[in-house]
Amino acid sequence: MIDSFLLAFTALFSIVNPIAMALIFSQVTAERSRRDRARLAGLVSLYSAIVMLTALWAGAYVLNFFGVSMAALRIAGGFIVAERAWALLSAPETHEARKQEQAASAGEGEGVAESAFFPLTIPFTTGPGTISVAIALGSTRPTRGGGLVEFFIGMSGAALAIAGLIWLSYRSADHIVAFLGPTRVRVLTRLFAFLLFCVGVQILLTGVLDAFPLLSQKN
Repeated sequence: MIDSFLLAFTALFSIVNPIAMALIFSQVTAERSRRDRARLAGLVSLYSAIVMLTALWAGAYVLNFFGVSMAALRIAGGFIVAERAWALLSAPETHEARKQEQAASAGEGEGVAESAFFPLTIPFTTGPGTISVAIALGSTRPTRGGGLVEFFIGMSGAALAIAGLIWLSYRSADHIVAFLGPTRVRVLTRLFAFLLFCVGVQILLTGVLDAFPLLSQKN
């Protein structure tokens, strides 16, 4: 359970990066009242939890239903996670610009409920990258023996912890901007991206060993 929690928390925190996203959230919601911003933070956190839990619980099973094996899912998922981490590691400015563009419409006068789900939850906070990572994490579930319940408890706990951090970061966005600033946030983004890259490689390696069991026997 603890291993599953730590794996999922590291990967989801790295791809969501609520601290960096709080800077953009602060910019695009600057014209809204403090009450509206607090409500937005709560709704985005709730919707993000639903998105992550759905991807963790159902994503791998849906793909298995369509004939995608666990080994193939782990290899593809690990590759996608590693590729997205490499993009974050090499060009965080590009990622920030894309996120800024995705969230821009949230400050254009739409209601709080309307903008909380789109664009602030999807695609800004938990977009395709986060969903891909969550599905890849779900693919690491045990295929033999026990431990399935502990696996899902650990994974779900990590998703809920990330949702809590999203709420805290967005609610305290102005304080984070004042304390860190964009330069320090980019340094942290690169650190988180490296951790995410390691997680992707680990998932990919697990998939390769599943697909070619003789390699694991030799090791």
